[in-house]
Amino acid sequence: QVQVLESGGGLVQAGESLRLSCEVSGLTFSHYDMGWFRQAPGKEREFLAVITWSDFNRYYADSVSGRFIISRDNAKNTAYLRMTRLEPEDTAVYYCAAGYDRDYRDFLKYKYWGQGTQVTVSS
Repeated sequence: QVQVLESGGGLVQAGESLRLSCEVSGLTFSHYDMGWFRQAPGKEREFLAVITWSDFNRYYADSVSGRFIISRDNAKNTAYLRMTRLEPEDTAVYYCAAGYDRDYRDFLKYKYWGQGTQVTVSS
């Protein structure tokens, strides 16, 4: 049974930073690309970043490029999302996902999801 567990969310002020973690079990973590998404109330789930299984490539959405950094530690079966210069518009539930089919930007293509972690940025 695959389990994906996000942590690290919370309430921060604009301009501050957070690091989210995503621990995965039940699959061979080092074989999977890992993606991060977020979903704000009333909006569709939005792609943020993806990191390939070997960490050879990382891709970002334009909205977070230069502020967010995705990384992974295969020895710990964990992916990370370092978020800097947070803005109120970054307020959302943040999700980690694995097992996509071809299009890493499309949340519908991912098979395994966590329950999400809330990030709230106050102005």
